[in-house]
Amino acid sequence: MVFADRVDAGRQLAAKLGHLRGERVVVLGLPRGGVPVALQVAQALDAPLDVIVVRKLGVPFQPELGMGAVGEDGVRVINTGLVRVAGVSEDELAAAQAREQAQVDARAARYRACRARLPLAGRVAVVVDDGIATGSTARAACQVARAQGAARVVLAVPVAPPGWEAGFAGEADDLVCVDTPEWFFAIGQFYADFAQVSDDEVIACLERAATPVPPRARQYGACG
Repeated sequence: MVFADRVDAGRQLAAKLGHLRGERVVVLGLPRGGVPVALQVAQALDAPLDVIVVRKLGVPFQPELGMGAVGEDGVRVINTGLVRVAGVSEDELAAAQAREQAQVDARAARYRACRARLPLAGRVAVVVDDGIATGSTARAACQVARAQGAARVVLAVPVAPPGWEAGFAGEADDLVCVDTPEWFFAIGQFYADFAQVSDDEVIACLERAATPVPPRARQYGACG
């Protein structure tokens, strides 16, 4: 399966989450790419949309390879096995954590400049990304949602590799995925349009979610 773009992926994902409509749901998009997907889910469930900010910790000599992640409230997830195999020193790990935590704090401040973080206490937190690769950022996001008092955490993505559920045992109460293709190399291979999402687009999605949108208008725009 190939999604046309993140809007298409979000609509297909929303169709898998209809059982949550009517519950006390807060949809949480992972910036940046997960937010346009999450907007479609939030609109379909008639639920509020917020972001949950996390950053991947890349291996120093291979930044795209995630050895962990950091998130809001100081949450940290480390793949100790990968750190050991890659030979990452304690100083290198600490430096990566400090650098990415600063990015988390700065990005959260920008996204929340005009809006308070939505309370999660007693709510169903639906954590949404545009796909799962290593899963480190998604795990951190689930932990952040739990730390903020969510009564139930649902991780929902359009695409993930086969067997992805095993990496989230105990992190989320429910796991939802549209497709788990056998030949999985990167999330982008399953999108016809996988253009990078900007901070401005994330903010636009949050603003659009806060403003009722006529159903016919939802088919337009990257955040639409």
